[in-house]
Amino acid sequence: MEEQVILVNEHDTPIGLMGKLEAHQKALLHRAFSVFILNDKGEIMLQQRAASKYHSPNLWTNTCCSHPRQGETTIEAGRRRLQEEMGFVTELTDILSFIYKAPFDNGLTEHELDHILIGYYNASPTINPEEVADWRWELPEKIKEDIAKHPHRYTEWFKIIFDKFLHQVLKG
Repeated sequence: MEEQVILVNEHDTPIGLMGKLEAHQKALLHRAFSVFILNDKGEIMLQQRAASKYHSPNLWTNTCCSHPRQGETTIEAGRRRLQEEMGFVTELTDILSFIYKAPFDNGLTEHELDHILIGYYNASPTINPEEVADWRWELPEKIKEDIAKHPHRYTEWFKIIFDKFLHQVLKG
């Protein structure tokens, strides 16, 4: 059965459920989360999306992201997807949320009320190759420089949320 997303209004109040693909085809606002894992050196764990992903394959992005299921908090969902994609779990904190809209070349659109979740971890992940092609630790300043030089290497949503993350979380 297709994964369902939680449709929300601009105040993050649930207004219904819809299949993930249909919500992205219709560009309807739905709840999502983006996990940023940092280590003791202040580096962010990035992931390269698997080649088999239906949108944004092989692009670099934040540690993981997805959509909570009905009855699941964003923290629970973040921990679930962190385990499924990166092979570990750590404590997460919901630090901010905002709405963004990012269309893709394939006709799909991300229109999400995105919760940024932050956590800390110092070991190497055990990536799920169905979800993740590669990973790396990178300092925020280096990520910012690389996005400016090579924006095509990164997911559309990461470029948006990374800017929010830098300015509102890291005050960079």
